[in-house]
Amino acid sequence: MDITKTIEALKATPGFADNVGMILVHNGVVRGWSRKEPGSVAVVDIAADRERMELLRQEIEQRPGIFRVIVECHDGALTPGDDVLYLIVAGDIREHVIPAMAELLDRVKAEAVSKKENMQPAAS
Repeated sequence: MDITKTIEALKATPGFADNVGMILVHNGVVRGWSRKEPGSVAVVDIAADRERMELLRQEIEQRPGIFRVIVECHDGALTPGDDVLYLIVAGDIREHVIPAMAELLDRVKAEAVSKKENMQPAAS
């Protein structure tokens, strides 16, 4: 995703100027280290349930004050530094947008994306 172009397109959507005062963007990338085990990550295998992501997107978009939600996930074998997950939440005020983004992020990661980290062999 080109975040700049996506936001430009979002701003061109009818009703944007009347309904949006905040846009939050999440750009998740593959880390070079694991939370679960010591060592360096070589590759992360990502599997995305796009149907579930779309249902979550629609659900969050129905919340009060939320104008638009955009979700994109890359899957397959990704290496440290690669982009994995883009989330964009546009809405009226921060009291609506921040909790919507937090819930969307937590639920997409818990319900729609799975990953398996493949660690680099230990140096001898």
